[in-house]
Amino acid sequence: MSVPDSGSVEGAAGLTCASLAADIIELAALRDRTHVLRTLGARRGLSFPEFGRIATTRDRVVLCTRPERWLVLTTPAPPGTALSQWRQACTGCAAPVELSSAITVLYLAGPAVREVLARGCRLDLHPDVFTQGSAATTQMAQVPVTLAALPAGWLLLTPSTTGRHFRDWLTSTAGPFRLAARTDATVATLSGEITT
Repeated sequence: MSVPDSGSVEGAAGLTCASLAADIIELAALRDRTHVLRTLGARRGLSFPEFGRIATTRDRVVLCTRPERWLVLTTPAPPGTALSQWRQACTGCAAPVELSSAITVLYLAGPAVREVLARGCRLDLHPDVFTQGSAATTQMAQVPVTLAALPAGWLLLTPSTTGRHFRDWLTSTAGPFRLAARTDATVATLSGEITT
């Protein structure tokens, strides 16, 4: 079972899912150089969130689910462009790694998202615990998944090698909520949802 390729009328619960095309760069701060990386980010209009948080700017989404490591999602550019921009800028303060083809990103929205995710998630997703702007990595459907709560939806990141399996599980689990495909999720549509 898979999510339909084209959007249709949303189900009664209004639950929608979309693939999010993005360039993904992981930035790992070198020892005792986090402050230098943060200064570099500030010059680029980017603030690196604290551990367990997500932030967006006009054209970027940044997640921190590991200490002193950030995933930076941007609108896709020609291959190698995002990495080369960070590689030059991060010399001496961080190690950038291109993960665009290694991670599948989904955007899930609707009033039943927490209920659907709780069916396979080991985290407490109650809104008082996993608040808007929270990000964490866990296991769902026997695969690693990074969750990030935005005001209007959730980002779900999983390895591309298990992306189809996870999407099939999500489609099956969300069946009672009439999951519908959505095709308009982009990094730009997420900007402004959470700011640092």
